Amino acid sequence: MSIEITRIDESDRETWNRCAEQSNQTNLFHQYEALELLVAHSGADLTPLVGYNGQEPVGIMPVFEVERGRRSIVKCPPYILESVPLGPAVLNLEKMKRRRAERYLRQFVEGCLEWTEEVIDPDATYIRLGGRFTDVRPFVWSGYDATPYYTYVVDLTPGEEAVMAEFSRDARSNIRNTEADFEIYEGGVEEIRTIVRQIRERHDEQDKEYRIYPGFVIDLYETLPEGQVRPYVCEYEGEIVSGMITLEYGDTIYRWEGGAKYGGDIPAADLLDWRIMSDAMDRGLARYDLVGANMPRLCKYKAKFGPEPEVYYNVEKKASLDSFTEGARALASDVIGRTAELRERVK
Repeated sequence: MSIEITRIDESDRETWNRCAEQSNQTNLFHQYEALELLVAHSGADLTPLVGYNGQEPVGIMPVFEVERGRRSIVKCPPYILESVPLGPAVLNLEKMKRRRAERYLRQFVEGCLEWTEEVIDPDATYIRLGGRFTDVRPFVWSGYDATPYYTYVVDLTPGEEAVMAEFSRDARSNIRNTEADFEIYEGGVEEIRTIVRQIRERHDEQDKEYRIYPGFVIDLYETLPEGQVRPYVCEYEGEIVSGMITLEYGDTIYRWEGGAKYGGDIPAADLLDWRIMSDAMDRGLARYDLVGANMPRLCKYKAKFGPEPEVYYNVEKKASLDSFTEGARALASDVIGRTAELRERVK
């Protein structure tokens, strides 16, 4: 029996969320409520696709489309998410024998791609797969290019003592020997505003674009289940000197946005990371995803926590170069304008 691809709507959100919970390839943004927020804050159109083997779901794939005039681009995740994967996710294939699992995976992926190409007919498609979606062959066989990228993951299962033993000497010293009167705590809406402002200022200093803005993060914090979005801050001498917004789903906590560099008297970033890991271990989580290991400068810092590199893939397929370039320029101009409009609206 072949896999049937079905487009669902808002009335099937419970089915979608059950599928997301059953897969180990999903993250917080696969939840239907998070997908709706991505639509509201990115201006993209959402098509939630579910693959069925008879009545049994075998996979989900959120498809985001940005269309301007005759040009369209499928971008999963949409532009507002620069570092988080949001591609397809399959369910329970690890319980099947290899031949059957590969057949289901190929039929599901090819079915979703065929639906996208026939119904949307995009000028280009970009999909960022999660680290646990390891078999990219169905994309390659469908004419897509697959490029490997990396993140770092700290295994939290050994417990605090064993986890810290893998840290670099300076990281251990910073955590154990800092005697200054600092405080690290979980905050709320105002702390989110402070963290995002600090990161935006840092990007502005480096003349780099930064797409995240407070309204988007606050909506996630207030809409999704409690504890999935956690804004941690480090306060020293009455001032928030650094912070980190984490995402939590399944067995993983993600080091998402924050970590503004503080050049003062305390190692704020090290202290924040350790507090996040300690709390996550107390809650029984297994993994701390440091979200990205592709820039040497950032890898130097993140590697001090003894993580293992984990590969993930960006898959893409473009139309002809001339038509894509023209469409991409028009799209980029429109996205910049729409992003500015949304930022003003949520200030």
